[in-house]
Amino acid sequence: MAMFARGAAARTAQVLTRTASRSLSAQASEAYTVVDHQFDAVVVGAGGAGLRAAFGLTQEGFKTACITKLFPTRSHTVAAQGGINAALGNMETDDWRWHMYDTVKGSDWLGDQDAIHYMCKEAPDSVIELENYGMPFSRTEDGKIYQRAFGGQSYNFGKGGQAHRCCAVADRTGHSLLHTLYGQSLRYDTAYFIEYFALDLIMDDSGACVGVMAMCMEDGTLHRFNCNNTVIATGGFGRCYFSATSAHACTGDGGAMVSRAGLQQSDLEFVQFHPTGIYGAGCLITEGSRGEGGYLLNSEGERYMERYAPTAKDLASRDVVSRASTIEIREGRGVGPNKDHVYLQLSHLPPEILAERLPGISETAAIFAGVDVTKEPIPVLPTVHYNMGGIPTNYLGQVLTNYEDGTGDKIVPGLYAAGEASCASVHGANRLGANSLLDIVVFGRACAHAIAATSTPGEAVKPLPSDAGEKTISNLDKLRYADGAIPVADMRLEMQKTMQNHAAVFRTGDVLKQGCEKMSDIYRRMMNDVKITDKSLVWNTDLVEGLELQNLMANAIQTVYSAEAREESRGAHAREDFPDRVDEFDYTAPLDNQTPKQLSEHWRKHTMSEVDTETGAVKLCYRPVIDTTLDADECSTVPPDVRSY
Repeated sequence: MAMFARGAAARTAQVLTRTASRSLSAQASEAYTVVDHQFDAVVVGAGGAGLRAAFGLTQEGFKTACITKLFPTRSHTVAAQGGINAALGNMETDDWRWHMYDTVKGSDWLGDQDAIHYMCKEAPDSVIELENYGMPFSRTEDGKIYQRAFGGQSYNFGKGGQAHRCCAVADRTGHSLLHTLYGQSLRYDTAYFIEYFALDLIMDDSGACVGVMAMCMEDGTLHRFNCNNTVIATGGFGRCYFSATSAHACTGDGGAMVSRAGLQQSDLEFVQFHPTGIYGAGCLITEGSRGEGGYLLNSEGERYMERYAPTAKDLASRDVVSRASTIEIREGRGVGPNKDHVYLQLSHLPPEILAERLPGISETAAIFAGVDVTKEPIPVLPTVHYNMGGIPTNYLGQVLTNYEDGTGDKIVPGLYAAGEASCASVHGANRLGANSLLDIVVFGRACAHAIAATSTPGEAVKPLPSDAGEKTISNLDKLRYADGAIPVADMRLEMQKTMQNHAAVFRTGDVLKQGCEKMSDIYRRMMNDVKITDKSLVWNTDLVEGLELQNLMANAIQTVYSAEAREESRGAHAREDFPDRVDEFDYTAPLDNQTPKQLSEHWRKHTMSEVDTETGAVKLCYRPVIDTTLDADECSTVPPDVRSY
C-alpha cells in the first residue's frame, strides 16, 4: 500500500533544526526545520513518466519516494488528448521500423537513432502493458484497440500512405493514461510526498547525485532526501511563453535544478508550436481532430495545407502546419476582424463521430470559443505546446554531459530523467504527435530498469556532503525576504511576452539578439529587484511562484541564447535569415564527390547549454547526433534526406 505524506505527517525521519547561517538575511531569525529522509531512489514528478518510474522501482524492491508539487492526477499528462503511437497493426499491417522512420524524419534528423530504435520497438509492448493495467482504449468493431491517423505517420518508410498508428481513448487519452498509472501505482509501497516543491539536487564532491532538497508547501518545512538514484520527471517549461497549452504548473523545475547543479541541458531552442490552440485562450485542440477528418481553412475558404504539404495535407508534422498557418495570417488570409487566426473545420463530420471520438474538444470549443463544432469552425492559432529539448540522457534515461572536449558523453552517477523534462533525444528538432505519451511510458520504465540493473535494493546510501542544502536554504531565504520593486507576476509576464515576441514560430537574428539582451536584463532584475509580499512559510504561493519564476528564467534564457546561436532552420527552429538546413552533406544534391563538413561547420548536432544561475550568463557547446541504431541487423540507420510531406 502506498504511503502518502503531507505536512507534519511526513516527519517520520530525524528532524534537524538549523538556525539561519551567517549567509542568510538578517530577518531570518527563526529556525528552518529540516527533515532528513533516506531512500534507495527518489522520483521527482508524478506525471506519466514519474509514476511509471516510481512504481517500476518499487516493483523491483527499491524503497522509493515520489516528490510532487501537485496531486498526481493533476499532473499535466492529464491534458494530453490525441493518443499514443505504437505499430500494433490493428487497422492495417504495420511495422515498428516504419514508426522509427517517421520519428527520425519528424525529428529532421536531429534525433538519436539508438533511442528512437528503443522507443519504437518497445511501443507495442508498452501499449499492451497499459491495456493490461486497465486503460480503457477505444475499440474497433472487432474489439481491438482503435488506432487513428496522426500527423507525420506513414507506412512502408514513407511510401505507403497515411498510417493509423495512434492508439486512443476518445480524445482524453492522457487523462485515461494518468489515472491508469496512478491506480496501478497504489498497488505498490511507494512513499508519496504530495504538494512538496523540489528545490535542488544534492551533488557530492565526486559529481554524483545523492539526493534532493524539497519544501513542504503546507507548513514550510524543508526536507533532505538522501538516495543513490534520483529520477527527474518534472515536465516541460511551456509557461515561459505568454500563450501556451501548458498548465500553469509547467515551469521547468527539473531542468532548472539540473542547471543549478552546474550540469547541461540540450536543444532547448526547439520549442513546438501546436497548430491548433484555441484563439485567445490557448487551450489545446487535439491533432486527432484532423486525424478524424478535420481540416484547416483560411479566409478564402481554402484548405491551404494542400499547397504546403500536397501528400500529408493537414496531417503533416506540427512544425510544417504551424508555419503554414503563420504564413497564411502574415499574407492577409487570416480570419476574424483582425485576420489574425485561422479556422479548424469539423462540422462536416457526422455528429455521432464527434460525440464518440472527439467529445472533449467539442466541449472545450463550446466553453472557450463559444462554438458548436457540429455547425461552426473553431478559431485556432499556433500555440506553444512542447519542449523537444531538456536534460540530456541516453536511451536508458541516464543523464549525461558532453563538453566538446574530446572525452565524449559522460554519465552523471545517480541521476536519471524521463518525459518532457528529458532529451533522449527521440524527438530531435520536432516531436511527432502521440510520441510524447509513448516517450513518458517507455523511458519512465527504462529508468526503473536501468537502476535495477546497476543498483541493489537496501544497499548503503552514499553520504550527504557536510553542507548539503545550505545553498538551497540561502536562496530560499533571500527570495522570501526580497523587497524589490517588481512583483513576481509582473516580472513573469515581462519574461513571457519577451519569449513570445522574440523566440516565436519564425525567428530572425536581429530579433533573437534583442531577445537575448532583454532576457539577460530581466534575469538581472529578477535576482536583484523582485518583490515577495508574503513572508510566511505556510502555503506561501507568492514564494512558490517566485521559485517557479527562477526555474522558468533558467530555462528561458538558455532557450533564446541557443536559438540565436543556431544559424539554420531545422524542425521547429525556423530562421528567416537562415532558411536552409545545414548538414554535413548537401542532401538536396547527389552525395558523390561531396566531402563531409566538420562538426564545427554544420548544424546537425545537439546544442549543450549551461547557465550561471547567479548571473544568467549562458555557455554553449555541441554534441554529435547518434546515427547508429542499437542493432544494425534488426534495424538499419535512416540516412538523412530532404524532409517533405
